[in-house]
Amino acid sequence: MSTFRTACIQNTATRDIAANITWVCERIGEASAAGADFITLPETVGLMEPVNEQIPDSCFHEERDAGVAAFRATAREYEVWILVGSQLIKDTGDQIVNRSILIDAQGEVAARYDKLHLFDIELANGESYRESDVISPGARAVVATLPWGKLGMTICYDLRFAALYRALAQSGAEFITIPAAFTQTTGKAHWHTLVRARAIETGSYIIAPNQCGLHVDQRASYGYSMIVDPWGEVLADAGPMPGIIMAEIDPSKVEDARNRIPALSHDRQIVVEHYD
Repeated sequence: MSTFRTACIQNTATRDIAANITWVCERIGEASAAGADFITLPETVGLMEPVNEQIPDSCFHEERDAGVAAFRATAREYEVWILVGSQLIKDTGDQIVNRSILIDAQGEVAARYDKLHLFDIELANGESYRESDVISPGARAVVATLPWGKLGMTICYDLRFAALYRALAQSGAEFITIPAAFTQTTGKAHWHTLVRARAIETGSYIIAPNQCGLHVDQRASYGYSMIVDPWGEVLADAGPMPGIIMAEIDPSKVEDARNRIPALSHDRQIVVEHYD
C-alpha cells in the first residue's frame, strides 16, 4: 500500500461562520500545495458557540450547511480528501448531532460519523460543559475507506473511551482521526498522553486536529494537534497557535507494529469478582 501525506489544520473558530470557513479553506489550499493528500480539520471547525441556547439558530441540515458546501467545493478544487472534523448538524426531526464528515477528492461525502460520547462535565475550577443539553449522541462507530486503507472516525471526548478505539482497530481501521476542541484545562492534563496511548494500544496512526486559543465568552481550546505513528512516536505537533502540521504516513508500519505486539488478538473475557 502506498504512502501518503496527511495534514492537520489548527484553527481558533469564533461565532463568525463565514470568516472561520474562509480561513480554513485558505489553509487547505496551502496544505494541498505542500503535498497533502488527506487534510483533517478540528471539531466544530466552522463555529464555536459556547452558549448552548444559541446553538440551534446557527445549525442547519447537512445539505444547507455552509461549511459542508465550502469544504466539498474545496476538496473538488484541490483534488484532496478532507476530514471535516465536525459540524453541528440538524438531523432527523431537527435533532442536532456533532457530525464528522469525510469528503473524497471529487467533493462527495464518503462517510459520516455522529459523536458517540457527549461532553458533560464539571471541572474543579468552575468550568462546566453540558453537550447533551442540545446535542443528540450517535448510535454507531464508523470505519470508512480511504485510498490508502481503512479510517476509524471519532471526535474529541471519544478519546477517553479506549474500548471504542480497540473496536475500530479490530474492525480494520489502520488510521484513526480524533478531531477535537479540547479545553485548555483538560488538554494540559491529558491530551498528549491520551492521543499517544490510543496509537500505542491499537497499533494505529492517530491524526488529531485540535482547535486552539481563546474563542468567545472565555472558551479556550488547547491546540497541540498531533500526528502519531503506530508505535507511539509523535511525527508532528502543532503547538498552541493556529497553523498546519503535516506528516508522511506509511501504512506498512501498522502491520509491523501489530505484528510486534499482537495485543489486538489477545482479548480475553473479563469476569469481575467482588469481595465485600
